[in-house]
Amino acid sequence: MTTKNQQTCVVIGASHGGVNFAFALRKEGWQGDIILFDVDPVLPYHRPPLSKAYLSSSDKIEKHALKAEEAYQKNDIQLRLGVRVAAINRSEQSVTLDNGQVQNYDKLVIASGARPLMPPIEGMQTVNHLYPLRTAADVENIRNAFLQSRRKKVVVIGGGYIGLETAASLNKMGAEVTVLERESRLLARVTAPYMSDYFKHLHESQGVSVCTGQNVTKIETENNNNRVICADGKAFDADVIIVGVGIRVNLELAEDAGLKIENGISVDETACTTDENIYAIGDCSWFFNQHYQTHIRLESVQNAVDQAKVAAKAIVGKTVSYDALPWFWSDQYDVKLQMVGLSTGYDDFVVRNEKDSKNKFSVWYFNGDRLLSVDAVNNAKAYVLATKLIKSGAIIDKGKLADPDVEFKTENLLIN
Repeated sequence: MTTKNQQTCVVIGASHGGVNFAFALRKEGWQGDIILFDVDPVLPYHRPPLSKAYLSSSDKIEKHALKAEEAYQKNDIQLRLGVRVAAINRSEQSVTLDNGQVQNYDKLVIASGARPLMPPIEGMQTVNHLYPLRTAADVENIRNAFLQSRRKKVVVIGGGYIGLETAASLNKMGAEVTVLERESRLLARVTAPYMSDYFKHLHESQGVSVCTGQNVTKIETENNNNRVICADGKAFDADVIIVGVGIRVNLELAEDAGLKIENGISVDETACTTDENIYAIGDCSWFFNQHYQTHIRLESVQNAVDQAKVAAKAIVGKTVSYDALPWFWSDQYDVKLQMVGLSTGYDDFVVRNEKDSKNKFSVWYFNGDRLLSVDAVNNAKAYVLATKLIKSGAIIDKGKLADPDVEFKTENLLIN
């Protein structure tokens, strides 16, 4: 085993989790080498703007870099881009790269994230201009294909947040957009029918065609024209097709290495796997959430960054435990949605509309009297207040909460 100052920490994946971990580890006092591997050849970048500002602008991806290239050099972090890790060799404490090279490690962090889920749609392999949206290269392909298209017709398959954000951005660019969602409503797995209806109406008011209950089964291409065909026979013309139906977690390396896998790589409160020298953070990790008392896997920047900091502290021997409350956000048109908590298991929800704006409200999700989560639309105050109330476990008077005449303060909302 190497001495402390000669130790090497290898990181697989250089997105939000991997990059933030590398800088946090150095900040925590790690004296050894830090090596970041990522298959993406581009300097690591922020991913949320991909479906928003980056898609609808002419910016270069460098504008959205997580860190300047000089920052990696200054912090003595080796960035190995365009390199795929092919295998983890636990007994030898090494990783094998796709070019056959071997890199030893003392500590290994898996921040491998996820890749787009591409459903088995007939004819998809031969379609002109069909893309997922996960990387900067995907966005560049979408943007270029759209700008070169003749009719500016775009079909987005999938009515989740990525699909809706992409639809909003392309609509802003002048596209004629159709969103096809398999479920009976948008965002069916993550929010209440009230929010589903709100976003459907929002997009339709901007000229986007939203079609729910549409299961795409086939895509035909003839003379460079695509037709997206659904199970009920309906067909939609498209110059560009974007698939945003979900992700597949990159678990293969961990699974082949014999690490414990559930709905992700199983880790403890320090982000450590079943191997004491291997940690997993971000989208690929499966961990116990202390607030909700259940195991979860989160696809969010917040989770990746927070877990990165925890893992860095744990590796240098500090006592730490991950207990962050999840939060998310989405920007569509002039709407900013901020979400805090997890609504899974809700049996009741309360809508609060604010008197000072027609487009400012919040949806509060409950299980019995327990507040689980809140969706706040153009309402930062509701988001901040909800975060405090969820953490405190306070019991809220639902009648007062729904009444816009009751001043929006903690003490006014609690059960007397």
